[in-house]
Amino acid sequence: MIDIYTFLSFQVHGSAAGHKAGDGVAGKVEALLEFLEKLLTLAPTEIFAAVLPGVSGIANIHPLVVHFPIALLVSFFFADLFGVLFRKEGLRMLAKGLLYLGTLGALATVIAGVMAGSTVSHGDNVHEMLEWHKMVGFSILGLSFILSIWRYAAGGLVKGFFYLPYSILSALLIVLVIWGADLGGMMVYKFGVAVDPVEVKVVDYFHEHTHSH
Repeated sequence: MIDIYTFLSFQVHGSAAGHKAGDGVAGKVEALLEFLEKLLTLAPTEIFAAVLPGVSGIANIHPLVVHFPIALLVSFFFADLFGVLFRKEGLRMLAKGLLYLGTLGALATVIAGVMAGSTVSHGDNVHEMLEWHKMVGFSILGLSFILSIWRYAAGGLVKGFFYLPYSILSALLIVLVIWGADLGGMMVYKFGVAVDPVEVKVVDYFHEHTHSH
C-alpha cells in the first residue's frame, strides 16, 4: 500500500547520483500527482493508513498525546517564571492558559496511559518501572489540577506571599514531568516496550531499499 513516506522518500533520493534524469522538479511533481491519484482509488480507512501509517500502526494513542502536556506544562513554568522576573503580566496570563491546557493534556495522557498499560505486554524487568511511570503520571495530573484550581481561585495570578509556595509546587511539577518522560523513554528505547521488531521495506516509484530494524 502506498503511504506518504513513499513520496517523501522520493524527495530524499530524487537528486542522488544514478537516478533518472527526470528526477528534478518535474519528477517530484509527477511523483506527487501519482501519489494523489492512487489515494483516490483507496477506501477512507486505507487513505488514513496511507497518509498516516505511523498513527494507524500504533496499538494505542498514548504516544500521540503524551507530548502535549510535556510541552505545555514546561512552557507554563518558564512563562510564569519570566513573567515574574521581568514583571510582564501578559506572560503570566499566557502561563495561566498553558497550565489549563497542560492539565487537560495530562488528563488525556493518563487516560490513554491506563488503557495502554492493559494492552501492551512487558516483562518483569520493566514492570516496576511501569508502575513508577504510572504513579508519576497520576502525580503530574493531580499537581497540575491543584495548581490550576489555585490559579483560577486567585483570579488568574498568584501574587505576594502565596507565590513562593506556588512556584515551588510548579517547579516540583516540572521535575515530575521530566522524571515521567525519562521513565517512558527508557521503557520504549531501552527495553522496547510496545515496539515490534520488524523488517521495514521502504519502496518508492523508481527504486527500493530494505532496512532491517
